[in-house]
Amino acid sequence: MPKPLLELDATPERLRALADAGVLTPAALERAMHVSFASPPRTDWRRFLSTTLMGLGVLLVLSGVIYFFAYNWADMHRFAKLGLIAAAIVGAALSAWKQGETLGGRMSLLAASVLVGALLAVYGQAYQTGADPYELFIGWTVLIVPWVAVSRFTPLWLLALVLVNTGIGLYWEQVLNTGWDKNYWLAVVLGGGNGFAWATYEHFANLRVPWLQARWAPRVLAVMTVAPLLAASVPFAASPSSAPSGASAALLLVLASLAAEYALHRHLKGELFMLTLGALSVMTLLTSGAVGVVFDSFSSVDEVGLFLLPLFVIAQLALAVWWLRHEARVTGATEES
Repeated sequence: MPKPLLELDATPERLRALADAGVLTPAALERAMHVSFASPPRTDWRRFLSTTLMGLGVLLVLSGVIYFFAYNWADMHRFAKLGLIAAAIVGAALSAWKQGETLGGRMSLLAASVLVGALLAVYGQAYQTGADPYELFIGWTVLIVPWVAVSRFTPLWLLALVLVNTGIGLYWEQVLNTGWDKNYWLAVVLGGGNGFAWATYEHFANLRVPWLQARWAPRVLAVMTVAPLLAASVPFAASPSSAPSGASAALLLVLASLAAEYALHRHLKGELFMLTLGALSVMTLLTSGAVGVVFDSFSSVDEVGLFLLPLFVIAQLALAVWWLRHEARVTGATEES
């Protein structure tokens, strides 16, 4: 279902079409073209620059803390190491409490959450606790859960999700070690968990929760969902008869993600990023299958296969571009969607 006319973006093509239809006078067309290409107002630029510079500043400060301890590790007493990081955590937490639900307060809370991981790492090195790496990431996540819950700050939630993914991966590698196809099932677990987080975000965003309206976060979650599943499903696409069971399960979840991406695109009346992700997934699977067919069917792969495969990829790319443009026209979406 296309967007209502009043919700369509004022692109130059649409404005010229309105002028050709007599809806806009030449003067109105000139004014509309000027407005559609106008730069953002000063307040928007100030907000963008403030957000960007604050984020870069926090990252640089955190990097400086890490490198400070790395460089001075041998010359510092363990109490000095732990005390400095603990003081930094307390200072960042107090700054977040004082500033409240502002960007500065949330960035301070993000910095405090990152420093908790540094504190755990320094404690483990100073006292040689013998803990496995996965325990560091799981403990890190548990300690910052209260801050994550009250922050209503998407980057902090994504940090917690990355920590959970890392902890699960390390636990799977160091403890479970359940067989030769364990990495495929690990991809299924990670993709399924990230997919649940993605679906949860989209559900509450659809309920108009204010801090969940940005579209960049679900796109990151979609990539985190599809990437491990797609990597695990490639062996099934290339050779179904010899693929492990984990690859089959990953392929089923990839197909489910394709359906979710298209449904989301139609529901939002234009989510071309999700469609592009789905198109890349289909192209990856089809190309993997073609590679398997070529290597199984032709004895002279260098002459025949290397000629056919690039043509197949080019044909897929052309078809994907045509389809994405068709969907953009049908739903009234633009390239920024």
